[in-house]
Amino acid sequence: MASFKLYGNCESGHSYKVKLAMEVAGVPHEYEEIDLRLERAARPEPFRSLAKYGEVPLLVHGDRAYVQSNAILLHLAEHLKAYGGETQQRLERVREWLFWEANRIGFSMAHLRYGQKFDPDAYAGTVLPWFRNRFNADIERLDNELADGRAFLLDDSVSMADFSICGYLYWPEQANVNYPPRVQAWLDRIAALPGWRHPYQMEGAQPW
Repeated sequence: MASFKLYGNCESGHSYKVKLAMEVAGVPHEYEEIDLRLERAARPEPFRSLAKYGEVPLLVHGDRAYVQSNAILLHLAEHLKAYGGETQQRLERVREWLFWEANRIGFSMAHLRYGQKFDPDAYAGTVLPWFRNRFNADIERLDNELADGRAFLLDDSVSMADFSICGYLYWPEQANVNYPPRVQAWLDRIAALPGWRHPYQMEGAQPW
């Protein structure tokens, strides 16, 4: 099997979702933490040359580089034939969730957290309240999705959809948010999976 190397940062939920998927799946890989406080031109090689957009995560699988967290998750699902990659139908359902995540909760929660933890001055006027309202709608949508009692987003088996959508959700205190009971129970089920660790407890993590 071709080797894997993941470049990421423990403050990035986009990195975390890929790292978490690989840990839970038991995929052997090398990991390198990239300091996102460095200007992109100052980030180390070969990351700088391989990362098409200069961002984490970057996954090198054999002689190919994969970028953008949800695209990486789809690659892993197809490669492993697991976590949503077992059939074309499941993969299509995963893909739908990944597109939703990118435009909804992976967007609103990431900005809320950034505005609360890293740079409150970056969001003037009504911008941060707008993200909070959007997050509230997103978390309600997620809670309603889990109302039928299934354990995870596709069914009772965890998939890349779960790994993607939980990417930023283990920092509620940093975004000053709370979760409804069904969402919290879903996060707890993910946290009970073998291989799960909090972002700051992952291999190589260097929290700011």
